[in-house]
Formats: sequence, structure tokens, C-alpha cells
Amino acid sequence: MLKNKASVSAPGLRVAAVQMKFACSIAGNLVKIERAICHAVRRRADVVLFPECALTGYGGDFGALIPREMTEALGAVGQLAARYQINLLVGSPVILKRKWRNGLVVFDRSGRIVHCYAKCQLTEADRRFFSPGNSIALFKIDGVLATAIICHERRYPELVRLAVMAGARVLFHPNAGMDSLLVSRRKRGGRDGIAIRAFENEIYYVFANSVGPQLGGKWSAGDSKIVAPDGRVVRLANNRDEAVIIADLDLGRATGKYADESREHPRFLSRYWRCMVRAVRRQASLPPPSVKCCSPKQMDKPH
Repeated sequence: MLKNKASVSAPGLRVAAVQMKFACSIAGNLVKIERAICHAVRRRADVVLFPECALTGYGGDFGALIPREMTEALGAVGQLAARYQINLLVGSPVILKRKWRNGLVVFDRSGRIVHCYAKCQLTEADRRFFSPGNSIALFKIDGVLATAIICHERRYPELVRLAVMAGARVLFHPNAGMDSLLVSRRKRGGRDGIAIRAFENEIYYVFANSVGPQLGGKWSAGDSKIVAPDGRVVRLANNRDEAVIIADLDLGRATGKYADESREHPRFLSRYWRCMVRAVRRQASLPPPSVKCCSPKQMDKPH
């Protein structure tokens, strides 16, 4: 049995980003997820990021989801985290406060859910089924403070800026590309603006995307990547194949310097930034929300 022990002396974090072609079923995606975990464990990764809706795939009929099946699938992911003793970040539909959300579920090495972020800024396709979240992600991976956004949210820099002001030094970004082939081709080769977000905050950016043809004739550009605080792309997957990319993060380089400086100047905004950062930290100190699914009768109807 492969197992992954945390490195006590290492000052950094070894991260893996998984580029997936979604299977046609939850069971099929769980097989792919375990296969990627095994690869990451052999490379001694500390944490593995999977794409948006990695358990179900994106673009199908979310209205057909069965709460019990999602609960069991998330339980299976927790068992994988515990079995391989590795941190996992897995995109999945979840039920929070009686509504379906487009979520990112964070499991620690014991398989415990330590955070669940719900996508706030929804696409038109999201809004057909999901309700928006109401938080900014802030959680720890082996003691390292991190944040997350989901897919479309890379267009909303404040979600990252506030988390970095609150101390986050690594951004995890699960994605599921759903573009026309023409748009998808424009995004290939890293032309997606992600490096800018890493640079302007001086943090690491870990991006895991789907790849290739998707449902409904859509495409995903792939190009999963890991970006350094200076904006340099240190790992980049191609736009054709499934992949697991891995990099060591030197956290001493992730200072959050520019976010910290913008919190202080201009001075007339400083107190408002501080107020917002306190709110972000306060909501992050709450216990992780339960993602156990309620019965369909207890749920609010989807949009």
C-alpha cells in the first residue's frame, strides 16, 4: 500500500495538479481520481488538486444528481485521502444550507473534511442549478494558509486579494473548461491571465483543468499549470492529454507583498481593507460546513 508521510523538515510544499478527461459516471471519475492520487503519492506530493466537478464531470444534467450518491462519493474520496495519507482538494457538487453549490472540498491526510468552498460568482450554466456561495476560501494545508477560487472566478481578483491580505500564500484553482473550440484554442499555451494573478499578489498559483472535448460540443483547453510568485510558469500540461503535474513550492518566495502594501496605502482606504480582512478571517474561523446531503424533501428546489 502506497502511503505519503508529511515531511517535517521541508520548508515548502509539494503540490500536484491533475488534468482530467471526465468519465461518464461518478464511479468512473473515482477510478481516475485514485489513479492520479497513486501517481502523486509515488512522487511524494503533499497535496493534490482536481478540477471543478471532478466527481461528476461538468456540463451534464446536474438535476439528475442523487444526494445520497454524492454523499457516498465524497465519503469515498475521504477514504482515499486517509488510505494514502495525502491532502486532497476535489471539485464536486455539494449541498450546503439545503441548496446545491458548486464546491471545492478539502480533505486532510486523515480523510477529514477541513474546508468546503462554494463558488460565489456563477456562470449562466451554473445558475441553472447551483446557488452562489457566500464566503472567501481560507484554509490550511499542512500548516500553510491557502485560498481557492473556482473556474470563472479568476475574473474577480478581489476574491484572491482579500484572502492574500488575510495571509494566504497559495491559490488553488479548479477549472472545467466549457468553450467553443475556437475560444479554447485561444486559451492554449498559457494565454489565460493566470500568471498575472500570481504576480500581482506574489503567491503561488495551482491550476487544475479538464482537457479535450466536453459535453454539448464544448472543449477545454487543458493547460493545467503551477505558477511561481514572480509570474513564471514552472509546470505546464499540454492541451490534449490527461496529466499530473508536480512542483515544489518555496514558500519563502510567496510573501503576499503587493497585497500587504495595498492594504496600507492609500491611507484613506486602509481601515476599510482591515475591516474586510477581519471579516474574511472571522468567517474562516467557523467550523467547516457540513457537506452531508439532506433528503430531497428537505432541500430547496434548484433554480
